[in-house]
Amino acid sequence: MSQFIHKSHNVTVLLYHIVFPAKYRRAVSSVTVDTTIKEICLEISKRYEITFLEIGTDKDHIHFLIQSVPMYPVKKIVQIVKSITAKEVFKSCPEVKQQLWGGEFWSDGYYASTVGLHGNEHTIQNYVKNQGKPREEYLQLHTQQLVLI
Repeated sequence: MSQFIHKSHNVTVLLYHIVFPAKYRRAVSSVTVDTTIKEICLEISKRYEITFLEIGTDKDHIHFLIQSVPMYPVKKIVQIVKSITAKEVFKSCPEVKQQLWGGEFWSDGYYASTVGLHGNEHTIQNYVKNQGKPREEYLQLHTQQLVLI
């Protein structure tokens, strides 16, 4: 479950949905590989301010729901997770290295998206657009927009 992270000058809830494909989109996932990745992610959480809220594996890619701090841009989170998990999977599961020639576990690319705590893009867009308006006026506008849609 996500939580508010309190620092000296900010309070944040930064959530990211990140997906890493395996190199060559090879189906390298197995119970052993999945367990190893999840255990490694727990260790990453202890060393960095990165919390893995969910980890979902498929045969050729893996999904993460991650909470972190503003100090880590998404690219840095990706670098940390990819490099440490790849190194440790190859160490713990040498059979995977045979399936992936070239010594790389992850593909170069990734998917990343922010995850809203209080709503989707449309909800936040309306909230920001209607700042400063009396609450009753905002509720009237919101209700009219719903009727028009």
